[in-house]
Amino acid sequence: MIHSRTVDYQADDARMLGFFAIDAERQGARAAVLVAPEAPGLDDFNRERCNRLAALGYATFALDFHGDGTVLCNAEQIGAHVKSFQADPIRIRARAQAALAALYAQPEVDRARVAVIGYCFGGTIALELARSGADVRAVVGFHCGLRTLRPQDARNVRAKVLICNGVNDPMVPLDERIAFEKEMEAGGVDWQLHLYGGTGHAYTRPEAGKLGRPGFAYRKESDERSWQATLNLLEALG
Repeated sequence: MIHSRTVDYQADDARMLGFFAIDAERQGARAAVLVAPEAPGLDDFNRERCNRLAALGYATFALDFHGDGTVLCNAEQIGAHVKSFQADPIRIRARAQAALAALYAQPEVDRARVAVIGYCFGGTIALELARSGADVRAVVGFHCGLRTLRPQDARNVRAKVLICNGVNDPMVPLDERIAFEKEMEAGGVDWQLHLYGGTGHAYTRPEAGKLGRPGFAYRKESDERSWQATLNLLEALG
């Protein structure tokens, strides 16, 4: 049976309300996954992903990025938030590190077996957390931005990195992808980049096409393949 609870924690002088889920019928500490939501914030999609992973035996925690569990709805506001944080990767890392600490604090979590996954801007958050040198075993990004202002910090990455992006993603141009590849190689990172043909942005989101934005669409095959690739990597956590 999946049990969930809200976790109240502090990050960057803000009150955060994260979502923790676990299979209560399993005993003892277990491998854990930190889930970083898209730019709007922690919503039902991210809770569902937590519950899905919890059913597989992981302790899961979706972080709150904006504070008080806020989910942004206005596109202009979302864009402004993303730009302000992209300009300050240290601040992204601070909020992600606080969420990781909140996950570590849960008694069901084996701190030696923690992974981070993120969607869209959440993938950017996951990568910045890895660049900070966080003690996590794996990092996965789905249709995520790859650009950073501190590519030299790739040398701090301790995790295995998996990026699952669509080849037609309008949010991640080819030059950004190439720069990321060079960054990972220069940093000596154990990394993979899976590109899905016929796939654009937000391909894991069933409602993506309703946004009416070119290049945004759900693609079932890519969603399923990227999820399986993620599970394969998470198995290494034990």
